[in-house]
Amino acid sequence: MAGRLLLTAAVFLHRTVAGRVARERWQLRRNAALRAANRRGVPVAELAARLRLSEGWVRQVLNGRKPAEPPVIEEAA
Repeated sequence: MAGRLLLTAAVFLHRTVAGRVARERWQLRRNAALRAANRRGVPVAELAARLRLSEGWVRQVLNGRKPAEPPVIEEAA
């Protein structure tokens, strides 16, 4: 249960970051929540699916590496 709650927190943080400094700070928190959720039994596939990121990207975060952030897709006006 704690892992699922941490995953929800990671998803929230992932989707609500804004501004360079604030974004970096939130991403550090998001990555910490991802690692904590994984330690509590949430599989990599579920972490990646909920965050809409690749499993490889999530594995890099879990291994302590700093992967490049996925590109932001802007909507057409």
